[in-house]
Amino acid sequence: MFLNHPAITPDLDAALLDAAMAAARAIPPAFPLEATVAVNPFLGQATEDLPTAQARLSRVAGIALTQPRAALAAQVSDGSITDDDLACALIASPHALKPVDLAMLKARMHAPAPAPRALPTVADLAAARTGIDWPALIARCTGLWAAGRFDQGQALWTPAPGLDCFRAWRDWAVHDLTPEIAGLRGFCAHVAASPDTAERAILRALHDLSLTPEGATTACHRLLIDLGGWAQHARYLAWQAQMAGGQDRTLTDLLAIRLIWDQALLAHLPELAADWQATVRAHAEPVEPTPDDVLDAILQDAAERAHLRRLTAGLSPAAPAPARPAVQAAFCIDVRSEVLRRALESQGPGIETIGFAGFFGLPVAHHGPASTLAEAHLPVLLNAGLTASSQGTPEAEETARIAARATRAWGRFRQAAVSSFAFIEAAGPLYGAKLLKGALGQAHAAKADPRPVLSPDPGPQARADLAAGILRAMGLTQGFARLVLLVGHGAQMTNNPHASAYHCGACGGRSGAVSARLLAGLLNMADTRAGLAERGLPIPEDTVFVAGLHDTTTDRVTLFADDPAPGHADDLDQARHWLDQAGALARAERSPRLPGARPATVAARARDWAETRPEWGLAGCAAFIAAPRSVTRGLDLQGRAFLHSYDRARDPDHGVLELILTAPVVVASWIGLQYYGSTLAPGVFGGGDKLIHNVTGGIGVVEGNGGTLRTGLPWQAVHDGTRPVHDALRLSVLIDADPAAMGAVLARHPDLRALFDNGWLSLSALDGPRVVARYRPGGDWR
Repeated sequence: MFLNHPAITPDLDAALLDAAMAAARAIPPAFPLEATVAVNPFLGQATEDLPTAQARLSRVAGIALTQPRAALAAQVSDGSITDDDLACALIASPHALKPVDLAMLKARMHAPAPAPRALPTVADLAAARTGIDWPALIARCTGLWAAGRFDQGQALWTPAPGLDCFRAWRDWAVHDLTPEIAGLRGFCAHVAASPDTAERAILRALHDLSLTPEGATTACHRLLIDLGGWAQHARYLAWQAQMAGGQDRTLTDLLAIRLIWDQALLAHLPELAADWQATVRAHAEPVEPTPDDVLDAILQDAAERAHLRRLTAGLSPAAPAPARPAVQAAFCIDVRSEVLRRALESQGPGIETIGFAGFFGLPVAHHGPASTLAEAHLPVLLNAGLTASSQGTPEAEETARIAARATRAWGRFRQAAVSSFAFIEAAGPLYGAKLLKGALGQAHAAKADPRPVLSPDPGPQARADLAAGILRAMGLTQGFARLVLLVGHGAQMTNNPHASAYHCGACGGRSGAVSARLLAGLLNMADTRAGLAERGLPIPEDTVFVAGLHDTTTDRVTLFADDPAPGHADDLDQARHWLDQAGALARAERSPRLPGARPATVAARARDWAETRPEWGLAGCAAFIAAPRSVTRGLDLQGRAFLHSYDRARDPDHGVLELILTAPVVVASWIGLQYYGSTLAPGVFGGGDKLIHNVTGGIGVVEGNGGTLRTGLPWQAVHDGTRPVHDALRLSVLIDADPAAMGAVLARHPDLRALFDNGWLSLSALDGPRVVARYRPGGDWR
């Protein structure tokens, strides 16, 4: 029996389980479609540098983590990357395998790069031996079961809802004859005889597959990569449980399921033993970069240094601020805001813009109209500390809920297995006008929800404390204009499963309107202002805060009339005019990059249900700058920089600096690295082809009618059909702050420091428009 095997000891089992859990931690989470946020796909490799991560992911996923060598060499040839960029990157590389000098680097970069190739699974070996596509069959069988298991309301029923994931799959698999029909005889019996817990199943499979603790981590990582988005969704469930103080074992269960498949195949095809043993030995080898991995990482670093060089060359000295701005407008730091902010500032010298995270410092869980669910409007790194509601009177809410239930029932009737066909026959023609309007881009825009309010009201003192903290973090502590706009952002689009990925990442993949309206209301309250004055933050009596929403697809800004301000009618009219003019400039700037677009047609893409590229989202993002706006004002950053307002003179204790480094910088890094991964490794970290997407389970998409869940950004979000539109660069972070102060923050946050120590981000210190130091791994500044 398995448990009496003489070579098996408790210590060995513990080491094997530790290796399996390490593989699980290497998988990034994937958030569901309703609130998609960008996730760093290399989250599990944050403790490794790029060449080592490249070696690991080449082994387990067969992907490269740098731009193609030929493309980088072409940038050297055309002068985009200079010899100085190459030399600096070469000197900075700590690897002994790097070229000995610049001449050797330039000579080797013209040699073809070897194609990365993942180590085979048993299913891969069985497919090569039998001619049966076992990996595809496993993906289809697992995907069919997982779509029902993880369904969030799309399906009419869920299989085995009361069982844990592993037991539910066992009950399913012992009755699924697909593997047996394909030739894997005895699979149902094999599943029935498997241990009753995931951990025991993992151990039995690892022993049967002859895996040691040294090789089990990458072998298990390889199988989890094989599960694609299903593993990443399970990692999301664990993430959510951890944020709530609990735990979730779904990812462990999925690993057990995938191991059982390979265990069964190896038992069925013993002739694979020799080839599999060679793979086991390869997995047991240490993960170490090759000279090619090191070379490509140096070239990638040189490309990023070249971009940083061009960026900092345009920074300008601070200009004197106007005595009192005509209007102040606070926008989210999202790179799409950079284009509109620049266009708005061009309307006049008295317009001041501010950059701040789009949830405006309010960690809110929001109850929308007719909803019993609380939606988190905050970064996924945080837990909600406040609740808010946009709901009306109890009578109005009950009416709205009845209408919502009727709408859901009607939708289920239309989609049900039996009634859907009759529905199309009988009612299909009645929808002709609606379909025609959608095809012509004439669908109606959604109406704004009622005004949100904090519920319960925390009281005047708590509101004043909250408002004071937000204003200090924004750097908005003096010099208030008569009109201060708080502009969140969202993206209007039609027939796009990934619509939430275009909303505000700081708001958890939702529109920033709720946060902006809440803060405006908070700052307009008389008792909040009285409390702010007591805390040394007096706001002039004639200052009014107005919330707005920047639609990034149309570049139109809607201002909400939540607090009547008759004395500011002229100010609001002028602001609307400036915003309209700025929107027109922004559309003119964006249109050349959008396939088939003209300035006059950019906005219509938001209502076109057949448009695969309504906008480019955050494609192109490459830098994060925290500094006074005067340092970047007037500089065309091409919508590629996150701009966070920061004035070191107003942050003597570096509390705001710590907040910026630990929250917005991390969120921006996730965004940048998701675009990076979706561009360089679309087969593993990309969302696939929009043209063949089908929503499954309400959580994600598959290509075609089943199989592996696809996560990350669709190909159409990063590619125009001819070339990538996202320049795959790791984020350059520039902060106008003392290097010692930033070093102290990094020392207090090891996980954050690891991102900079291992090169997933670069960090430069600004002093006004000058770069005065660059962070080096280990805590040094150069």
